[in-house]
Parts: sequence; structure tokens; C-alpha cells
Amino acid sequence: MNVLILCTGNSCRSQMAHGFLQSFDSRIAVSSAGTNASGKLNNKAVAVMSEIGIDISHHTSDSVQKYLGEEWDYVITVCGGANESCPAFMGKVKHRLHIGFDDPSETWGEEEFVLKEFRRVRDQIRDGFYKLYEEQIKPQLQ
Repeated sequence: MNVLILCTGNSCRSQMAHGFLQSFDSRIAVSSAGTNASGKLNNKAVAVMSEIGIDISHHTSDSVQKYLGEEWDYVITVCGGANESCPAFMGKVKHRLHIGFDDPSETWGEEEFVLKEFRRVRDQIRDGFYKLYEEQIKPQLQ
């Protein structure tokens, strides 16, 4: 099962979703990319994932262009910008979904408040992707 998770910058939400989905089942080959990839991971996203035992520090922030020629069982956008500008995959995608989340990297304020927002979004991503895994992906793997 091949899954591509798209976001605009590929530094935060798509990286967390990538980490969660890969942790749910090793039979899923997960990649993530950005329509305007930042080229680096958000340090706070790495930190809040590490808090729950998922290491995404080795992930890379890649452009969606890297993956356009591949076949995907799922292409999932996690932000409105990527959903609107998601490139056509010319029939090489079995399922295209959008599961949107707030962008915690746009949060400003005291450090603890910002981290609280990252944790909130992290937990929403975990819940949303676990539901997708249980209801759609896992049944296809059996």
C-alpha cells in the first residue's frame, strides 16, 4: 500500500501524519511532500511527535514534483492550500482524500501556548489518520 501525504510546506502537518500512519502499520509505504516544500522540518513538530515516541527527525521535506510519476493507493491532502493546488496525478491514484487540519506553525505567543497548539493539532492528526487507517486502509491490507 503506497500513500502520499501532501501539504503546502511539508514541514509540519504532513510530516506528523506521515509519522503516525507509518507507526500504525509497517505494511504501508508512506511518503510526504509539499506543493511548495520548505526543505526543512518544523522543530516543534519534531518535538511534539518525539514526546509520544514517534521520531520524524529523519524525514525530509520534499517537493511533490519528486512523486508525480509514481502510482499511489492514496493521496491525502492535509491543508487547504495543498488541496486546492494538488497537481493532477493523471489516473495513477486510486483514492484522493482531503483531511484538513489547522496549521500550528502559524501560532504566535508564549512558547507553552504554541506547544499546546502543536499538541492539539498532533492529536487531531493522530485521531483522523487512525480512523482512516481502521476504516479504509487496514481492511485493504488483509
